[in-house]
Amino acid sequence: MLSEKSKVRIMQIRGEYPDSQSALLRALYLAQQDYGGWLPEQAFDEVAAVMELPTALVASVASFYTMLNRKPVGRHLIQVCTNISCSLLGAEHLLAYISGKLGIKSGETTPDSRFTLLEVECLGSCSTAPMMQVGDIYYENLTEEKVDQILVDLT
Repeated sequence: MLSEKSKVRIMQIRGEYPDSQSALLRALYLAQQDYGGWLPEQAFDEVAAVMELPTALVASVASFYTMLNRKPVGRHLIQVCTNISCSLLGAEHLLAYISGKLGIKSGETTPDSRFTLLEVECLGSCSTAPMMQVGDIYYENLTEEKVDQILVDLT
């Protein structure tokens, strides 16, 4: 359930835009934080009610953007970019390496719910490839050694 604080903040966000639909992405991102990193169906109804929008519109926006998670994720969401720059510099190898270290495939969460691993298309850091994002933090110019240290720091 959305907290009252989040409902108030969503209304504030709504006031920063010309209409509710324009504010929807920010509102959904805030709701996702309130729900622990993902958006259950209930969140669509709640955001729709606060924003005075149809639930179907809210759900369609949530299903389009990869930054919005429609199923539970681990405490640390690891997104490995495999777009062309990252791919050319070994992203697939690093994705497989992380997968092996965590014992999960892309799209899965570790049994202890600490890590979710995702392969993503582009995180917009081509000049520092290969890279990954964990939560809101970018890790760039990755090597196996750097990945090992990042994973140690996250535990």
